[in-house]
Amino acid sequence: MKRVAIGLATAALALAMGTVAAVSASKKEEAALAAARTVGMAEAPAVAQAAGIACQVTDARQIGKMKDPKTKAETSFYEIDCDRGVGFVLQAPPGVKPTAFSCIEANSTQPDGKPPSLPCKLPGNANPLADLAPLLTKAGLSCTPDAARGIGQTAKNTFLEVSCQGGAGYVLQVDAPANPDGSAVANDCLVFDASDGNIKCTLRDAAYRLAVVDRYAAAANNGCVVKDRRYIGMSQGGASYYEASCQDGKGYIYKVEKGQFAQATSCEKAMALLGGCTLTDAKEAQTAQAGLYSNLAKKAGFDCQVSKYAPFPSPPGKDVVEMACGNRPDGAVGIFTAKAETTQVVDCARAPIVGYRCSFSKPEASNRVVTADLKKMGKNECEVSATRVVGKTAAGTTYLETACADGLKGYILEYKSEPLTPINAVGCAFSRDCALPGNK
Repeated sequence: MKRVAIGLATAALALAMGTVAAVSASKKEEAALAAARTVGMAEAPAVAQAAGIACQVTDARQIGKMKDPKTKAETSFYEIDCDRGVGFVLQAPPGVKPTAFSCIEANSTQPDGKPPSLPCKLPGNANPLADLAPLLTKAGLSCTPDAARGIGQTAKNTFLEVSCQGGAGYVLQVDAPANPDGSAVANDCLVFDASDGNIKCTLRDAAYRLAVVDRYAAAANNGCVVKDRRYIGMSQGGASYYEASCQDGKGYIYKVEKGQFAQATSCEKAMALLGGCTLTDAKEAQTAQAGLYSNLAKKAGFDCQVSKYAPFPSPPGKDVVEMACGNRPDGAVGIFTAKAETTQVVDCARAPIVGYRCSFSKPEASNRVVTADLKKMGKNECEVSATRVVGKTAAGTTYLETACADGLKGYILEYKSEPLTPINAVGCAFSRDCALPGNK
């Protein structure tokens, strides 16, 4: 992760705040406060516009002025409340573009641990966490913040740490100033825990943030009582991945999108997913899963002692997996469901008909099954040597071209897919769709 030079603007504000002659808002000085708001509403909107803040100023106050002891130039400070989004503290030196700090930043504890010297005080800025909502939505987060702080600014960006109810935490990168219609990108705080960069999350510790894994496990509803948890990383698409080991010895990798649980993958199926599981004995789980697939395949009529397997992306209610067999050369794709009547195992020669391709076994090892299908259609003279999917029909059936080992023209078989069954065969001598060698 790139190191970001931040904090200079914040440090400058902190230095200025220590010397600003602030206007007191106590009851004894109501007149002074009213005057400060009158001046603020007269001057601050133009300053806000010059600072690049895209909002309608609904309230403002002049905080005070600071005189440079050398140049004698006076820098004015204002607080503004916007019609939407966060409020700001404005720093307006003469002849220089004003600088804006969100109320999140202005209300943050100083680097030395002291309370903020120039916090936002206008009534409309009393709940800056709620004012973050447009930026959190823009970043694609479903987060109710319970704490936030300013990290720092660069010339173009503002960095905020946001802690969400439920345990998650994020570094929110927004524009400088933090306009509600500007860009907003959120990165999980756990990314920065393992980084050597100068951005760190401090509102909560890593253990507190990792507790969010329990919520994802509950959402997955897979019976996992979490024993241990870790953050794995983030995909190029922006999804976050977490691993959980369970009290019963199982384990899962949880995919999370925009702060919400999206998918659970058991450790025995997660070998190729971001390095797989490390908190669970994946080898033991894989051995047990291979035995389960062996039993399921045998019940479906395919005797396979599964030596290795690889899951395919599966629709809800189905577990689709390629299987290599230790007791036979031909592999298969298992399409397992909760009901035996809808479960089927498809050999690798015909797997493309149902949308899958084998990588462990060559399709040719299953050509005898296609030969048997031709015989079912009364074509007894062809020993299949090669196959090719031609395409699908409007009715949802699939055409499979076959070549014959004797060099004579083959056939096009038509299949329905559920269950996989041949329903027709046409010789290549009568079809223009054949393309395999010997069939043209």
